[in-house]
Amino acid sequence: MTPKQTPIQTEKLLAAIYVRVSTQDQAQHGFSLDAQQDSLINYAKALGYEIFKIYRDEGKSAKDLTHRPEMLQMLKDAEEKKFAAIFVYKLDRFSRSIKDLILTIDQLKKWGIDFISLQDKIETASASGKLMFHIISAFAEFERNIIGDRTTFGMNRKATEGGFITRAPKGYKLVNKELMVDEQQAEEIRQIFKEVIETDFSLSKIARKHDLTTPGLIKLLKNTTYLGKVKFADQESEGKHPAIIDKQLFEQVQNKL
Repeated sequence: MTPKQTPIQTEKLLAAIYVRVSTQDQAQHGFSLDAQQDSLINYAKALGYEIFKIYRDEGKSAKDLTHRPEMLQMLKDAEEKKFAAIFVYKLDRFSRSIKDLILTIDQLKKWGIDFISLQDKIETASASGKLMFHIISAFAEFERNIIGDRTTFGMNRKATEGGFITRAPKGYKLVNKELMVDEQQAEEIRQIFKEVIETDFSLSKIARKHDLTTPGLIKLLKNTTYLGKVKFADQESEGKHPAIIDKQLFEQVQNKL
């Protein structure tokens, strides 16, 4: 007698459905969340997906992602790999910003999440879809490089003009984004520099006395901010802030170090 065979259980892929409509869309074009939702559910099921969750942003603009709570929740769930694919009705339902669209789809690729747009006939599960992913990734990398170049240029410009780049070091405080002397801390900084030159204390002893680590003390003693300078990307410029240590004392400490 042939033993009864147990049917093989196949795990179905889960899909997220994202629908969005703004008040203006509803008034001008008659877009309906329910109509989008029904079409996407049927399409996802036809492709063999089970619906994990439907994310609905009603009355929300497509200008950016940050003001769409359901979109943000969906991307969080995507990062946690709660589903395998995202279905949208049209690309402009997802985002009208080309930059946001490219960067977000590129991030989905890194998480291993497929992206399907029903009306635009775009999907990233097939060979042609994977090619689109590669193209999107190239544009995303280009966009990140552009942003990086702009940031570096801006910081270089700020440093050249004497603006301060990072947080205030000990001895200073930031007031309205300007570096100002904190007199109490500044006096301690001057005392530290003098102790290095005028006493036989070891660096570790001076560090303990001023509640610093030895590497932290050495970093402090080498900080040209105390000379009234700013440094960024190995380029040093005259800052707008006043110096705490005079040049002669600073150079004496560097020689001793």
